[in-house]
Amino acid sequence: MSSCIKLEVQTDDQTPQKWCISLHEDVLKRLLSQQGSPITMHKVFGEGSLFSPLLFGKFFDPSDAFPLWDFDSDTLLYNLRNSGKTTVDWFHTDLAYVLKAPLPGVGKTNIQIHVEKGKIMEISGQVKQQREGKAKDWRSCNWWLYGYVRRLELPEDADCRKIEAFLTNGVILEIRIPRNPLYFGTLEMKIQQPKISE
Repeated sequence: MSSCIKLEVQTDDQTPQKWCISLHEDVLKRLLSQQGSPITMHKVFGEGSLFSPLLFGKFFDPSDAFPLWDFDSDTLLYNLRNSGKTTVDWFHTDLAYVLKAPLPGVGKTNIQIHVEKGKIMEISGQVKQQREGKAKDWRSCNWWLYGYVRRLELPEDADCRKIEAFLTNGVILEIRIPRNPLYFGTLEMKIQQPKISE
């Protein structure tokens, strides 16, 4: 029997300086090649994970916002899907944008979804606690040592106030972003509105 829980999508995350330190390709390679590197790092940042900097075919820091819905998932993930390395999927219908992805084997209970200023959606989770005495938020330092993130640009017609997120069987994340029907009407009006000459 499958279980599905609804996750809270927050719009009030005002953490200054989060994601201010970029994950670089050489840092990722060192992290994954270290002896004794926790298996969780490979699940989070390995090929095929939504949080992998290599998900889109070349290195892309997951803390930088990516315009996901500008691309077709079948095209962008073709090689990873053919080799069975990913089940990440995204698509859109007339009513909504949808993202489906398995979460890494860690941090399933502490996943956070934030929408920044109606333009960026971020999915993050803390895997490892910082040592005591560190006052900074884990997201404002070398965040990849403590957790994961994927920041996505929202489409212009996304209704960010009605985003829903669900977790099925503690593994599959599904995010539904309704399309704002007023956006198309407003856009049409802007296009059809005649210019008034004086």
